[in-house]
Amino acid sequence: MTANTSNPTEGYRPIQALPDHLISQIAAGEVVERPSAVVKELLENALDAGSSSITIRLEEGGVKRIAIIDNGRGIPPDQLPLALQRHATSKIATLEELENVATLGFRGEALASISSVAVLTVTTRTADAPHAWQIENGKITPASGGQGTTVDVQDLYYNTPARRKFLKSEQTEFGHCAEVVRRIALARPDVSFSLSHNGKTVDHWNVSAFDKRSASILGDAFSSARLAIDESAGPLRLHGFIGLPTASKGRADAQYFYVNGRFVRDKLLTHAVRAAYQDVLHGDRYPSYVIALDLDPALVDVNVHPSKIEVRFRDSRSVHQFVFHAINRALAQTSATAFGTVPGPATAIIGDSNLNESGTSRGRLPWIGGEQTSFSAQFATPVSGSSLDQRSASGIDYSFMQQRAQAAGVAQSTDSYGALFASAGNTNTSFKESALPNDDHPLGFALAQLHGIYVLAQNSKGLVLVDMHAAHERILYEDLKNALDEDNMPVQSLLIPITFHADGVEVGTAEENQDILKSLGFDIAAISPTTLAVRAVPALLKNADAQSLARDVLREVREFGGSRVLIDRRNELLGTLACHTAVRANRSLTIVEMNALLRQMEITERSDQCNHGRPTWVQLGLNDLDKMFMRGQ
Repeated sequence: MTANTSNPTEGYRPIQALPDHLISQIAAGEVVERPSAVVKELLENALDAGSSSITIRLEEGGVKRIAIIDNGRGIPPDQLPLALQRHATSKIATLEELENVATLGFRGEALASISSVAVLTVTTRTADAPHAWQIENGKITPASGGQGTTVDVQDLYYNTPARRKFLKSEQTEFGHCAEVVRRIALARPDVSFSLSHNGKTVDHWNVSAFDKRSASILGDAFSSARLAIDESAGPLRLHGFIGLPTASKGRADAQYFYVNGRFVRDKLLTHAVRAAYQDVLHGDRYPSYVIALDLDPALVDVNVHPSKIEVRFRDSRSVHQFVFHAINRALAQTSATAFGTVPGPATAIIGDSNLNESGTSRGRLPWIGGEQTSFSAQFATPVSGSSLDQRSASGIDYSFMQQRAQAAGVAQSTDSYGALFASAGNTNTSFKESALPNDDHPLGFALAQLHGIYVLAQNSKGLVLVDMHAAHERILYEDLKNALDEDNMPVQSLLIPITFHADGVEVGTAEENQDILKSLGFDIAAISPTTLAVRAVPALLKNADAQSLARDVLREVREFGGSRVLIDRRNELLGTLACHTAVRANRSLTIVEMNALLRQMEITERSDQCNHGRPTWVQLGLNDLDKMFMRGQ
């Protein structure tokens, strides 16, 4: 056997400090991921400098050139060398300021990182300076230019060619840059932005109100089908626009969430929004929204990642509850009488006519300005649809559901239509030609039934078409939910507790959140450092897999401070039950029954769409009808 004679110190290097330039290039890997990251960092600096007008010029997708011109405060010439050094900034100076960041930038890394991988020139002038100054390659010289700063970045990654190989096509990189500009322009309608690519102006936005800026950037499809939201609770304020469920998209490409003016992609906030939409948006559809959360900077940590796109909240549970309930309440108002307007052809439309000068809605949010709400309901998690045949797999006590449905006045029959609306009054309310319906009844009065599927009604604006099954389904669903919510869900103690092996995180979550678990109807206790026991579950879920259920609940409590597993599974079945119970196609209705349906729709929350997010009614105005028949042309 040959002895190992290799030198154990062969290839060994002593520990040594890295040169500053190499440190900057390493940091640039995090900060300057692609040209769009450069645009983001420079735009944030321009806004922090108090700019009211910003021009962005790109060449070859930003790889050849990125120039950002602003009219902000400018940089004194004696501070220019320091501005290009790592960890040099004017925005924070103490730990206290770091914990209360009120600016978009604060790390002092952007310019140093950019200059390490590109040719960087900064031209700047302050208000009291006789002329501008320029720094390039460390040399400062006089220059011409107005007040503000121009940062010119050329030949990105010229000295790190391997990085260039990871970039995509010119159009792809420009697309990422343009999206960054749109995100920032959405958050700052008080600033004008101009974007050009290869010498051609692509986008330009003048200073405007938030509703107009969002309409300009997100388009008519969003601006004509959105709800204004503006709600506050303690130090939290949520405001902006959320899209109607009927205007959902197949991709999540129109979702903009801002925290203290900073665009973020936060798992907790995304979950809260998705949960709020769950009751009106099912399947693989995504809502559109542009909403901003304002709160005390001390309550949120933005120093989580160099890109500053992630945040961490001090009280994540309260933030999640606030966002969820604010959006959920706004969506709950989508009934015919909530807005004083009606959906337009083929889609439910809430137009800008319902917005006042400040961009908020008239009559949409009756809770604004009232008492602050106590947020005590649980959270929601998106779940897939189910069917009655899946009830055994879901573990839901279906017999209990049927009993509650019957208590709500919904017989388990496809012919329950007349019985349901008996409680609404059997007034023979029919349309009279001599008196047009007024806005007290936005859906008007029934005229006829079309092919046993649609109800035709006339209101003051023209013709209303109602999908009677979809509308009835939503009414039944809301009635069933309300009936169940009026009762405290009973808890079922297990004769033999279900024990299972758990990791340290699960055990810790169970021990630290006993009050939350009990409020959800669960008794989950640790019986050893690695074992949990489920002693009680909500009665509705007594037949469910207790171990799987417990793990799901613990995961949500850990991630979001609460859980809606119970409500998710309950609503999943209620939606199916309502669908199977609702009046079917080809069911002949009397005028009285059709009018009863219209009146119920006007007082039912979320009645503008069925349980799957489809519209339940559309409006054909007189102008629309005139155009169809070319009247007046």
